[in-house]
Amino acid sequence: MKQTQILAAALAFCATMASAAEPKPFTQTEFDQLAKDGKPVVVDVSATWCPTCKAQKPIVESLSKQEPYKGVAVLMADFDADKAVLKHFKVTSQSTLIAFKGGKETGRSVGDTTPTGIENIFRKAAN
Repeated sequence: MKQTQILAAALAFCATMASAAEPKPFTQTEFDQLAKDGKPVVVDVSATWCPTCKAQKPIVESLSKQEPYKGVAVLMADFDADKAVLKHFKVTSQSTLIAFKGGKETGRSVGDTTPTGIENIFRKAAN
């Protein structure tokens, strides 16, 4: 492979990665705008001390970069700090993933660390 082909491939890869939705902190304003626009959202409620949450994180990050789920916004809520979010969404445990489409809940998972199970939540948001 020529050096220019390698560079072109690397730039294409970077462009693809940049277009993926990066997980970001939950804000009600962001959630409301995404809901208004009919966009798919996964709210990820986690805690820094939670081993299950740590196991979920790389799966969530990987899925958010995969082609069928690039349009799914991932909003991260902190189980210890975002008590209003927990109350609003009726979350009682960390490691909770909630799928939304157009502001309507379409799926929920608690404590699932399997790639298939977590992908199912993304699918429920995207479809």
